[in-house]
Amino acid sequence: MLHDHHVAIIGAGNIGRALIGGMLEGHDLEPSRIRASRRNPEALSELAAQFPGIQTTSDNREAVRGATIVVLAVKPSGAADVLDEIRSELGDETLVISVLAGLTTEAIEARLGRELPVIRSMPNTPMIVDEGATALSAGRFTDEAHFGAARALFDSVGIVEVVPEYLMDAVTGLSGSGPAYVYMFIEALTDGGVKQGIPRPQAFRLAAQTVFGAAKLVIETGKHPAILRDEVTTPGGTAIAAVADLESHGLRTMLINAVATATARSKELGS
Repeated sequence: MLHDHHVAIIGAGNIGRALIGGMLEGHDLEPSRIRASRRNPEALSELAAQFPGIQTTSDNREAVRGATIVVLAVKPSGAADVLDEIRSELGDETLVISVLAGLTTEAIEARLGRELPVIRSMPNTPMIVDEGATALSAGRFTDEAHFGAARALFDSVGIVEVVPEYLMDAVTGLSGSGPAYVYMFIEALTDGGVKQGIPRPQAFRLAAQTVFGAAKLVIETGKHPAILRDEVTTPGGTAIAAVADLESHGLRTMLINAVATATARSKELGS
């Protein structure tokens, strides 16, 4: 799906690096067909060393020149300047994929001033280990071929869900920001183990594997999490005692509110 494309990654940080790795591994894409731009020369040197054969540059205009897919992975605050910088270099059929929180396809289209295909995406950082969760929404000028290319790009580093754009801020609050909540959960579980006397390295490994294994069980069995929880909580046992304590302290409400807060912040960034 991607092997005939020339792809430019503008702002090739963690997300961009993960996408480059996915493209090279899963799509028979020649490294020379990938260009990556960053302002930091040292970071560019590291990219070139990690992915021999790709083209690196600090010039965004040079990066997008001749590209058929351009991935915008800069900070939302810098998006307007970057779009102004590159728009004259984009071809008439260049697909623009945004990974920027809060920025709508309509806003990008307006800034480009042309009827270019634009797709809004919200990936998350586990894509670095090919376990990302990405949502995609298409702009007004996007056809099935454009959407297929974007889907192939993110399929290479995890799963893809297609959602209407009005849900993208909520996706940002759930899966986009969600890894941060899970990392806090792992850290807290680790501290709980340490408090009970388990050496920290062992507590950390046990906590991380427990979260990983529980998530994998949900995905592979397709069972509702409540059913799997019930399978762990035997009458009068340790797990149900702990679950009751978590419920009394409002764990569910805290997580629901965290998603809502991140969603609201995504909307603020878009405005």
